[in-house]
Amino acid sequence: MSAGDERTTWPETSPGYGGPTAPEGPIYRPADRAPSPYAPPPYAPAPRAPVDAVPPPRAVPPPPPAFDPGVPFGPHVAAPPPQADTRRGEKRRWPAGLTFGIVLVLAGVVAYQAVRIEQLGDRLAGAERAQADDRSRETARLDELGDRAGDLEKRLGAAFNPEAISSAALPSVLRVAAGNVTGTAFAVGKPASGGRTNLITNFHVVEDVYDGGGREVFLERGGKRYAAQIVSVNRGGDVAHLRTTTKINGLVTARGAVKSGQQIVVVGAPLGLSDSVTTGVVSAVRELPESNGPMIQFDAPINPGNSGGPVINSAKQVVGIATAKAENAEGIGLAVPIKVACDAFKVC
Repeated sequence: MSAGDERTTWPETSPGYGGPTAPEGPIYRPADRAPSPYAPPPYAPAPRAPVDAVPPPRAVPPPPPAFDPGVPFGPHVAAPPPQADTRRGEKRRWPAGLTFGIVLVLAGVVAYQAVRIEQLGDRLAGAERAQADDRSRETARLDELGDRAGDLEKRLGAAFNPEAISSAALPSVLRVAAGNVTGTAFAVGKPASGGRTNLITNFHVVEDVYDGGGREVFLERGGKRYAAQIVSVNRGGDVAHLRTTTKINGLVTARGAVKSGQQIVVVGAPLGLSDSVTTGVVSAVRELPESNGPMIQFDAPINPGNSGGPVINSAKQVVGIATAKAENAEGIGLAVPIKVACDAFKVC
């Protein structure tokens, strides 16, 4: 049957086909029926395009908008106005898992920093211990150097240096004028009361003045003349104690015994020639028939005028008082040990 036919063709298997005529009455025909809205349009075959023709490109429609069930839609529905953000000022809530993760990370960072701080503390303590050890070694080294310097100083002090000895002794040695006799005197010890200076010389230098009742002698040095008083004498020891108001630095006296072979310097004014220096060694310490005790024998040259001058060792200490020389001989000088004068006058 073709669509749009106004008659109905009954199939051959329908009742009454080929039988008696159907009874008369109203007969339902398709033309009497109202057209159905669902009826397909009349069929008309479309013209075919040539086989080798290229079909035109098909237009792809745009995708439909996303479906939002909460918003009304339709051709006549307007879009709703934008809603205000009501969450402003509210605290943002973090998920529990994220918070726990952050706490865990922070705990790890704190633990790592604690370990690093402990390691740094150990390193600092080690560095401090190393510095303390270095300081101890440095202190020990300085102490050792100090000891060595002290030993070297002692050796240098023991070394014989006539120039240094003379430079130290000359300001304390003066020429003595006692009447017609000249000799030598030297200052010893610390200044006496009132700034006065104690000096020592031989008794035989001031003997004529002292026996004549006089007590004043004169000291000369550098073109200057100073008055001095004879305080006391020791005839047996051939020593005398003088005192002057002029301030003069005193020499240091030796405490130990003199030994043979020690090098010495003799300072005096032989024949009135001030600031004369000779050198030698101690030849012996011996007693002589005409002496009241042991005498120091030395080989340094001396002459009249040296009497009363100091005999000084390499340590710049006075060991004796030059007293006499052997007649008709060279290199035999005699000195009174300084201990005799120190014990007699208590000024050393």
